[in-house]
Amino acid sequence: MRHIQKPTTPAEMYDRALHYGRDKHLPPDYPRPKPTSAWPPENIAILEQYCEWLRSGGASPAVIRIIYLPMAGHVLGLALKPHSELDLEADLQRGLDYLKAKQLSAQWTDVCRCAMLKFRRFLCHQRGQIEIKVTPFKSDRYTVGLPEWLVNELERFQHIQQRNWRQARLQENIRNFWIYHLRVWRFLCDQCGVKVLADVKRQFLLDFTDRRLTEGRAVSTINGEIRCFHGFLGFLQEEGYSVPQSLLHTPCLKQPDPLPKFLTDEQVRLLRNEVEKAAAQAEGFQKRRDALLDRAAFYLLWQSGMRVGEVEELRLEDLDLAVRRLIVRQSKGLKDRTVFMTDTTVRAVQEYLAVRGSGPTDHVFLYRNQPVSKDLIRYRIKAAGDRVGVKVYPHRLRHTAATQLLNAGCRITSIQKFLGHKDLSTTMIYARVHDQTVAEDYYAAMNQVEKRLELIGEPENRRESVNRSQRDQLMELVHQLGEPDLNTSARLEIVARMRNCLNPPEAKGEELLSTVAILAESDFV
Repeated sequence: MRHIQKPTTPAEMYDRALHYGRDKHLPPDYPRPKPTSAWPPENIAILEQYCEWLRSGGASPAVIRIIYLPMAGHVLGLALKPHSELDLEADLQRGLDYLKAKQLSAQWTDVCRCAMLKFRRFLCHQRGQIEIKVTPFKSDRYTVGLPEWLVNELERFQHIQQRNWRQARLQENIRNFWIYHLRVWRFLCDQCGVKVLADVKRQFLLDFTDRRLTEGRAVSTINGEIRCFHGFLGFLQEEGYSVPQSLLHTPCLKQPDPLPKFLTDEQVRLLRNEVEKAAAQAEGFQKRRDALLDRAAFYLLWQSGMRVGEVEELRLEDLDLAVRRLIVRQSKGLKDRTVFMTDTTVRAVQEYLAVRGSGPTDHVFLYRNQPVSKDLIRYRIKAAGDRVGVKVYPHRLRHTAATQLLNAGCRITSIQKFLGHKDLSTTMIYARVHDQTVAEDYYAAMNQVEKRLELIGEPENRRESVNRSQRDQLMELVHQLGEPDLNTSARLEIVARMRNCLNPPEAKGEELLSTVAILAESDFV
């Protein structure tokens, strides 16, 4: 039997896949990819770099060999030009057309399409380009049928509002802007027949509120929609529109004022032990790197009180591990702030950075060759909590950090700056959750109340401790004291004998003796 040498290089693996590939359904004159011997030398090198890039991102060798490498090879083998000159749209489409012409199954064709997109992402990274993870929001399809003046003014209002939006959240905020405003205006235009601003009545807004409540929407959501409507009316008023004051002062619903949810110390301990165990027991480079990512993100969310979006957007240049701090750039409200780190947090970040590898950007956290998304962080933190029976999400860890700092005696103004709150009233909500000063005052006062109640109950018990013989002696002395012919010295002697009977004196006994002494020294008897 002839021994077939196993291919070892990416070029050899592609040539073997090309040789054994099924193309019996291809027309005779259909263009076919060329083997690597016909490629420009730089394309062979880029194929090797692509395989290494895939391995560093966590792809298994089998998936690379069977799926990713052949798809990239088809693009390079059909184009036959240096990879730097490839058209990322036309040339990749040519590779996908070749696969469709082979008449493979729909499922396999879709797998190959995803592999083509992976190769496109790699080429973008090689050219210093970053793919946009959020699809730009187009409002045209959602504004069909609305009055032209309304759409124009909403677009103008959006452009003014977005000056205060973070660039990283621009598309997300644009989407939310239109969703909130169109919910109100769609109801007014479609259900109430509004054509111009003068047609809007206060009752229409009340009907909208009732409609949303009937649909089961949260009070906070409805109030957010009404506030957006009020903001837009204020903009129209500044632009010269006549806006009735009754519309500007339409009341919002009374909204519950819940306390922020936080984890107990025991829950934090369980969660911390879980992420530490996962990091220590992870097998394989990729699993270990992901576990270290989870651990570093967990400590930044908990001990540093960061928002999940801030962790997502954190850059390498903003870390200063030597002094245990970092800078959050353009956070909520476009404000920068300093965030401090404990030694534990610093160590977790350092150990992750040691295995982070290179990426297309300088984001601290990378996942499969891309900057990590906040949704992934949220999912992985929640999964860690599920494994130990703790319901947790990233912002609950931030609430926990604030509550623990407050309970430890940290000043509320320091917590305000640490969390990046604009108003102190926002931070004061954590004092309602668990204010140690209030707790101490309560327990001290209640302790005094309990002691007072004990004192009230003591005399009855103490009177019972006086035996029958003593009571008989006291009653005899009282009768003697009532004799009208007793002089002062005799009365004082009787009082002394009564004092001996009541030894040791009690609270009520002291009152009795005081009364008897007054009687003994007076002329009343």
